[in-house]
Amino acid sequence: MAAVAGLAVVLTGCGGGGNSPTQGGTNGGGDKGEAIVVDMWAGSEDDTKALEAQMDVVKKQNPDIKVELRTAPWGDFFTKLTTNMASNNMACVTGMNSGMLASYTDGFAVLTADDLKAAGLAESDFAEGSLEILKNKGELYGLPFDVATMVTYYNEDQLTAAGATLPKIGWTFDDFEAAAKAATKDGKYGFGIGMGGFQWQALPIAKAGVQPVTQDGKLQLTDPAFLDAATWYAGLVTEQKVAAPVASASDTGWGENQFTGANAAMAVDGTWNAVGYLNNDAGFKAGLAPLPAGDKGNLSLILGSGYGISKNCANKDAALKVLGSLLSKDSQDSIASSGRSYPARAESQPLYFESIDEAHRDMVKATFEAAFKNVEGQYVSDNWAKVDTYVQPELVSVYNGQQDMKTVLETAQQQFGG
Repeated sequence: MAAVAGLAVVLTGCGGGGNSPTQGGTNGGGDKGEAIVVDMWAGSEDDTKALEAQMDVVKKQNPDIKVELRTAPWGDFFTKLTTNMASNNMACVTGMNSGMLASYTDGFAVLTADDLKAAGLAESDFAEGSLEILKNKGELYGLPFDVATMVTYYNEDQLTAAGATLPKIGWTFDDFEAAAKAATKDGKYGFGIGMGGFQWQALPIAKAGVQPVTQDGKLQLTDPAFLDAATWYAGLVTEQKVAAPVASASDTGWGENQFTGANAAMAVDGTWNAVGYLNNDAGFKAGLAPLPAGDKGNLSLILGSGYGISKNCANKDAALKVLGSLLSKDSQDSIASSGRSYPARAESQPLYFESIDEAHRDMVKATFEAAFKNVEGQYVSDNWAKVDTYVQPELVSVYNGQQDMKTVLETAQQQFGG
């Protein structure tokens, strides 16, 4: 799932290095006297170092508990996790992403209020709405270490040269269309159309005020409001022609790359990429704003990653203590002050903004505060990953006018709607 892989960049990226894990129950599941294994994806040396800094907090707070960190790149992590879950051999403390959870709930213990207490945590420690990140059908399977949502990034230089009004808090879909049209000229486009799941769905969800899945996990790709909004989104390429069609299905980051290459004035992506866009290699002046609002507001999803406890963990008490330390103030402060991601722990969030360059700090803080005001946890069906795998390559033909969005979503609903 390309979009979710993009989200992994929050702390870890995808691809690259990492230690090859030998995850397990007795080999990582916390038998008495054995190490509690923390299993998480990591795509680079920097990712691993960031995780090791958090493990140092765990060791300092729990000198009587042996702990071990195991990592693998994003794709390898989930391939091995699938195998280990099937063999009842998951690590005691296992990383999980909001978009992937539905496929792995069988491997995780449902967390209770008593579990949070045993971990030294309380629901009030976490930012509003963030506990929805690792919930599935109302059950809590993990606790988040970071939070994210989708926002609009823009090229201030390109929009200003086109005489367009810059995106801002409270802007509307009419404002968005006007800016995109104004900036579409001289071989450049006003918007970079999305291919990743989060990227292409964000504006339709905001415009429709509804997700393509119900809260109880039923697929509703053909909900009239969502279908209309998704059709409008495809029309940004085929009808309004303010976005370039996608060259091939392998261009999973098409819209974002169009933006960073200064070929599109705006793109929608996650808050996890704020620092990278603001300090872009192309050298243009960049900004960010919440998603535009329509008649139904500007609903966005609260996304992120975290940790859960495996069902097969032989020493749950120790694992909960490790989980508590991974999400403690000291550990969350480390994440925040590095600027690598926006922490889930409310009291640590201000440190994130201190890590942002002073020239951008006020804008980032104001945008984050506004964007996180109207968020919902992501609802996913049991086979959501299959939906994403089917829809994404079909978007190429949609954007090139070879088939319409309605047909693609209706077909997906028929195949995966249960």
